Amino acid sequence: MIDVLLGLQWGDEGKGKIVDFLASKYDIIARFQGGPNAGHTLYVNGTKVVLHTIPSGVFHTHCLNLIGNGVVIDPVTLQKEIDKVLPLQPDMLQRLYVSSKAHLILPTHRALDAASEAAKGQDKIGSTLKGIGPAYMDKTGRNGLRVGDILSKNFKQKYDKLTQKHLEMLRQYEHQVDWRQWEDAFFESVEYIRSLQIVNGEYWLDMHLKDGKEVLAEGAQGSMLDIDFGTYPFVTSSNTIAAGVCSGLGVAPSRIGDVYGITKAYCTRVGGGPFPTELLDETGEELRKAGSEFGATTGRPRRCGWIDLVALRYTVMLSGVTKLIVTKADVLDEFNPIKAATAYLIDGKETKELPFDLCTEDITPVYQEFDGWDKPIGSCVNYDELPHVFKDYCRFLEQYLETKISYVSNGTGRDQLLAIP
Repeated sequence: MIDVLLGLQWGDEGKGKIVDFLASKYDIIARFQGGPNAGHTLYVNGTKVVLHTIPSGVFHTHCLNLIGNGVVIDPVTLQKEIDKVLPLQPDMLQRLYVSSKAHLILPTHRALDAASEAAKGQDKIGSTLKGIGPAYMDKTGRNGLRVGDILSKNFKQKYDKLTQKHLEMLRQYEHQVDWRQWEDAFFESVEYIRSLQIVNGEYWLDMHLKDGKEVLAEGAQGSMLDIDFGTYPFVTSSNTIAAGVCSGLGVAPSRIGDVYGITKAYCTRVGGGPFPTELLDETGEELRKAGSEFGATTGRPRRCGWIDLVALRYTVMLSGVTKLIVTKADVLDEFNPIKAATAYLIDGKETKELPFDLCTEDITPVYQEFDGWDKPIGSCVNYDELPHVFKDYCRFLEQYLETKISYVSNGTGRDQLLAIP
């Protein structure tokens, strides 16, 4: 079976730490969507490591790691990432596999991303400018280049043809980018990727599943950024919910087992887009400082607010979450009271459903208040040590979300993850 791990908010939920924790149970960790706009943060022997493309099981020597076909790969970013990980994990290349059907991000994709975002003016969607959107556009437009293409003799001709198409598109924009400054590094990294273990990911996974291997599919970004069900158009370019596993790895729905859904104990968002529970006051700033809320990929300060249970129940429903994991609960240690949005007030009517378009609705969150914990939970080493008020809060979340909380993260340490009975 393939278990799934994904974020339930707008990304940055702490997926890297959780995959790292769960990896001991699995033989294979497989990334199924997204690109180098992801930033999964791990702490390895006290060293902070941010993974953008490589699956987060790479620091477990028993784990094989697959970059699936649903991922878009920037060759330069991938090579730099490998170079950073190798000193910490010298055998990682023996355990890293790349799907031949994963699409490539070209230098001109990055140029198109920057030009398109600049042209939007005040309507910017908050793109990370990594070229992810244009690469996915070429994928659906049937123009893209894939990892398997770099093994063909006429790769350069294919590259030149697609680049010429991009140059024609770039002429419509005032904002121009010197994309040629990235081209030499691109081809050097393409040559490097040719030396990696490139496989037909769908057959590779099928073989291992038939051998009884346990697989964990690792998602990137968050469910509220899903291209179909997120806060469109302020979304990413792929399916970030559990349904994306099937198309992003080439596996049947019948092979999906447990779905781990990760949520922070509060909400954050990077970039533009609606955020009903955002706090633009001192409390929001205190949350940002207490949680060190700055983007792992962009470094941008994250927008912060109370947990949005309306949106969270929506994403739990979309992916059929069977095991909920609450991260950064310790960040709320100093807050009293603690609030959670349990409904929206729209045009004078209260609802627990997300409207068609969060961007255009005037939403007032309806909050329920909870007492703060009577002691810091960061020092707790098991469930029994947690304060009663925190346990009551967890039970409320389970009832509202109609799913079980399996773990609570109470600190940045790899061992700071408490099982909830």
